[in-house]
Amino acid sequence: MSGNPTTTTPHGRPGGPHRSAGTGRRAETGASRRGGLLVAGLLLLAGAVLPALVVRSDVADPPFQGLDDGWLIRMGGPHEGIYRAAATILDLIGGPVGSLIPLSVLLLLLVRRRWVSAGFLLAAIIGGNMLVIQGLKHLVDRPRPAHPLVRVDHGSFPSGHAATAALLVVLLGVLLVPVARRRAWWIGGAVFTLAMMWSRTWLHAHWLSDTVSGAAAGAGVGLVAWWLFGPALARERARAHDRRGAAAGAGAA
Repeated sequence: MSGNPTTTTPHGRPGGPHRSAGTGRRAETGASRRGGLLVAGLLLLAGAVLPALVVRSDVADPPFQGLDDGWLIRMGGPHEGIYRAAATILDLIGGPVGSLIPLSVLLLLLVRRRWVSAGFLLAAIIGGNMLVIQGLKHLVDRPRPAHPLVRVDHGSFPSGHAATAALLVVLLGVLLVPVARRRAWWIGGAVFTLAMMWSRTWLHAHWLSDTVSGAAAGAGVGLVAWWLFGPALARERARAHDRRGAAAGAGAA
C-alpha cells in the first residue's frame, strides 16, 4: 500500500497525493519567504554598515555631506507650532517612551508564557540597540549638526531614534499584528519611521544620512532576528492555537 493518500477525479481515475503536494508547496513557499527575510535584512544592514565606513574615512566631510547640508538648510525653521509639538512627541517615543514600549510587550509575553516570543524580542532589542547601533556610533563618532534643539549624546551616525522606530515596527508587527492585517501595519510603520527621520533632522539632532542608515539598521536587525526565530515562533503560535482550541472544546462539552 502507498503511504500517501490519493484522490480520484470525477471519472474515477487516481488524482495523486493531493495533500502531500499541497503540504510541499506550502513548505517551499515558507522556505522562500524565510530566505527573503534574510536577504532583505542583510541588504538593509549593509545599507547601514557601508555608509558608516564611508563616513568614518572622513567624518568632517563625507562624499554626501553636500546632500546633508542642503537638507539641513531646508530644515532651518521656524521651529515652533504644531511641527515643534510633533517633533517633541517623536523625540520622546524614540527615547524614554521607546524603551518602555518593548518592556511592556516583554512583560505581556512573559505573563502569557510566550517564551520564544520574549526571547525574540530581547535578542532583537539587544542586538539592534546595544550591538549594531552603539557599535556603529563608536566606530564612526560623527559630529552632529550645530545647535541641536534637543539633548543629544555623542556620535551622530547612525540615528538611534530612527533605528528604534524601524525596529519597533518590525517587532510589533511580528508579535502582535495578525497576518491578515500586516500589510496595513507595514505601510503605517513606514510612514511612522519616515516621520521619525524627519523629526531628527528638523530638530538638528542628525544629518539626513544618519537617519537613513539608522532606519536601515533597525529594520535589518528586526528582519534577521525574524528569520532566526521564525520557525520557533510558528511552533509557539501553533501550540497556543491548539491550547485555545482544546479549552474551547472542553468548555463546550
